[in-house]
Amino acid sequence: MYVVGTPIGHLGELSARAIGALRAADLIACEDTRETSRLARHLGLRAQLIAVHEHNERSGAERLIAALGDGKRVALVSDAGTPAVSDPGARVVRAVQEAGFRVVPISGPSAAVVALSASGLLDAQFRFVGFLPVKSAARRRMLESLRDQDCALVFYEAPHRIVECVADITAVMQPERELVIARELTKLFEQIVRLPVSEAPAWLAADANHQRGEFVLLLSGAQPEEGLDAAAQRTLDILLEELPPSRAVKVAQAITGAPRKLLYDYAMAHGVDAPQDDEAD
Repeated sequence: MYVVGTPIGHLGELSARAIGALRAADLIACEDTRETSRLARHLGLRAQLIAVHEHNERSGAERLIAALGDGKRVALVSDAGTPAVSDPGARVVRAVQEAGFRVVPISGPSAAVVALSASGLLDAQFRFVGFLPVKSAARRRMLESLRDQDCALVFYEAPHRIVECVADITAVMQPERELVIARELTKLFEQIVRLPVSEAPAWLAADANHQRGEFVLLLSGAQPEEGLDAAAQRTLDILLEELPPSRAVKVAQAITGAPRKLLYDYAMAHGVDAPQDDEAD
């Protein structure tokens, strides 16, 4: 089975190898047959299209395995970009492998990497998060858990949630961090802007067009607070969830080697009660 990356916008990004695999396929499993049929018409594909999405991946995988067993050539695509990356397909890939068939990746565009390449962010590492929870309370909880990550964070978002999502990012994240808003990547109205988190809501509100299209959001990594590095912060955050403050500070100091005074000040700044002993002296 060939896992084929397809364009996220511009059809010119479809590689010759991908075109060859799709034209040779007897069966193309796709997220939405209506979307893939447009690509099929563009390329003159004759393969049968079948819908394999998040709600039928198990039965879809069984159908593909049966086709492979009959000697048919199978391709797996998503609506746009690379299958199984914040899109359906991972369960299909796993089932096909476990059935003893080879899975061959054919590289193609990924909105996350495309956006990163043109973001201007200087972080050496990034963490791909994908779509955040739909409801604001859950979204804020996840953002809180990511707040002190010292790598760039990459999110996907739909146009009808972009305003609320950016509002939650602004409420949770440090205002001086940079947020890159990338919309309509590789398409006619592509737009990529980098600005402080605190200015992002106003930018979205300034023009209704700023809220249209599919979005990739990239947030620069958190900077250490008051000389305490991100690893020490994260260690202390975890310990504070399970231990009294004085004990958490003591264990964090033993693990990280960070100055106890900085650990203590960090704990106090994050809303925990002061230790009832002299651990911070």
